[in-house]
Amino acid sequence: MTTAELQQATKALAAMFSCFPQSTLTDVEMQLRGYLGAVSDAELADLKDATQRFVLGEVKSGNAQFCPSSAQLCIEVRERRVMRELLARRGVGLGSSPPQSGGEVARRSRDGEGDAIREVKAG
Repeated sequence: MTTAELQQATKALAAMFSCFPQSTLTDVEMQLRGYLGAVSDAELADLKDATQRFVLGEVKSGNAQFCPSSAQLCIEVRERRVMRELLARRGVGLGSSPPQSGGEVARRSRDGEGDAIREVKAG
């Protein structure tokens, strides 16, 4: 990650930490360093997606009452990367065939909506 990305990653992690209870004995700076070290090779978008999923309680393996461990965060970051790569591959595959035109017109004709529109225009 670049310096700017590290700053954004720090903000994303701090936002996640603020959503979970912290022990009064926790050294937040050391905690941030540990998490940043664990995800330093990750893409910023994957890290942001992972932290957001933890905050929203969407990660099944995480305990919604406590901040995830750095290992849990790394697992979710890797899953976000895999999903992003799969979607990118799918997008490439879809882009190779020309889009079908007239889908809306065909649906309206099939559902009889085209007749009502024609009657309003004619009347």
